[in-house]
Amino acid sequence: MQRQQQQVILGSSGLSATRLGLGGGPLGNMFAPIGEDDARAALERAWDLGVRLYDTSPFYGYGTSERRFGRMLADKPREEFVLSTKVGKMLRADVEPKAEQFVDGEPFFRDVPALNVEYDYSGDGVRRSIEQSLERLGLDRIDHVNVHDPDDFFEEAINGAIPALVQLRSEGVIGSVGIGINQADLLERFVREADLDLVLLAGRYSLLDQAALSTTLFEATQQTNTAIMLGGVYNSGLLVRPEVGARFNYEAAPTPLIDRAQALAAICDRHDVPLMAAAIQFPLAHPAITAVLTGVRAAVEIEENVRMLNHHIPAQLWADIRASGLVHEEAVLPDEAA
Repeated sequence: MQRQQQQVILGSSGLSATRLGLGGGPLGNMFAPIGEDDARAALERAWDLGVRLYDTSPFYGYGTSERRFGRMLADKPREEFVLSTKVGKMLRADVEPKAEQFVDGEPFFRDVPALNVEYDYSGDGVRRSIEQSLERLGLDRIDHVNVHDPDDFFEEAINGAIPALVQLRSEGVIGSVGIGINQADLLERFVREADLDLVLLAGRYSLLDQAALSTTLFEATQQTNTAIMLGGVYNSGLLVRPEVGARFNYEAAPTPLIDRAQALAAICDRHDVPLMAAAIQFPLAHPAITAVLTGVRAAVEIEENVRMLNHHIPAQLWADIRASGLVHEEAVLPDEAA
């Protein structure tokens, strides 16, 4: 029996999807391989739990994540889900590997095709990337496309990738256009200067890190009716297990952040609430945040994320977090949301 999740409209795209989405990074064999059966089980369980928003990228496992999503979605009603992928990181066998393909000297993705990344934010590159993604996904259209991590390629993206995506949107090849990045200030610039529908912000508005509030990004997206999908709600696991050895932004978490995460966990413990529940519910209280994405490696993890999203949290917990000074004074807490 399938469950229903809350549906939302994703900004000016007009697309309707669930507030909880499934991020495809871990399903690209991030840090460790995942067997095909386990990956399929995780995807099918997400579907059964009513999740209808899926985000992937060619970069995730060098095509592995896209192919896995495509196989799962092949027999699902096309009008019932929103699929997002990305452009800007082409896959090639004849280029040298990039630094971002490694973490602490080890491959970011394991047991994946022998391909490397070529940065290509040109219009022609975008069109080639979309063609390749459609083939891997086995779809005839893509609902949403983000320009992936154009941190050092603003001009190329604004003059090449985005106009190409806008043209593909007008042709019906894709449904909407956006940016996927973890820099709130640069994302704000894109929102103000480009014709975007829906964007992905990773990690910069979480229970632990509200760096986005040092910008006027949220005001910009609300003024332009640009929806925000928020990734990184658990900050690479630090808001799952706040302990030495945990990761933050995919790297070893620094001690001050571990200490802050542990202080947040202590408040949650006093109210018998899992830290994960506070972490996943916190960002959705802000009116600028439309949906959250969580990455999983197994079916039990998406089950847990759904439970955490629906876990009852008493208002006093949020009051205690506010009083603790552990969150930005402009952060919107769930009991304060209009």
